[in-house]
Amino acid sequence: MSEVKQKFDGYAAKYDEWFMKNENLFISELRLFKKVLGDISGKKLLSVGCGSGLFESYIDCSNIEGIEPSEDMGNIAIKRGVNVIKFGLIEDVDLPDNEYDVIYFNGSSSYMEDLVPVYAKCLKALKAGGRLILLDVPKESAFGFMYLLGKSLNTYDHEYLAGAMPELPYPLALASSGVWHTTEEKINVLKNLGISKFNFYQTLVKNPLYTNEEPEEVIEGYKSGGYVAIIAEK
Repeated sequence: MSEVKQKFDGYAAKYDEWFMKNENLFISELRLFKKVLGDISGKKLLSVGCGSGLFESYIDCSNIEGIEPSEDMGNIAIKRGVNVIKFGLIEDVDLPDNEYDVIYFNGSSSYMEDLVPVYAKCLKALKAGGRLILLDVPKESAFGFMYLLGKSLNTYDHEYLAGAMPELPYPLALASSGVWHTTEEKINVLKNLGISKFNFYQTLVKNPLYTNEEPEEVIEGYKSGGYVAIIAEK
């Protein structure tokens, strides 16, 4: 299938293990995830690239449907309660119009080359007043720079990165398969698709060396975050 599928198949356990070993970083991201989803009771949600359903396992995911390229990841998500409706790429999936209250991408935008058709498809699938939520590592963040340098060097173990790496960096195979878009790029795509209502939140504002020292609070805005959420209202 796709390179994304090939990269994530076989890495489901490592993905979850990395978050569990970086527990405070995970708590920070989970706080952001819960903040931007808000009260989802009675709402229908779609997770695009739901992965292993790790974050969903900490909330009521009974109304969450998922699309996931990797069967390894998606099968774990199913066990955690996510209704995986399709194993495949969002680019290849037909979504019904006006179906969902919330559609979200938790890190998955970074594995998509062309955001325009994907976001356009999701906006059509949202009900009036629905929300498209994009959570991700921005290309311009310290994490983004670290992943891109590791991708370019094909290693984290390099003199350029000596003394600047966290103890347990994100698995290189997964970081290297990412595209890593800037926040402004995603905003501009959405504006060109007719979106004018935005909210922004962020976490992991510390340098990656220090983000696992303690959980961080969610901050409104996005200019310096290592993990940023864009909330676009249809």
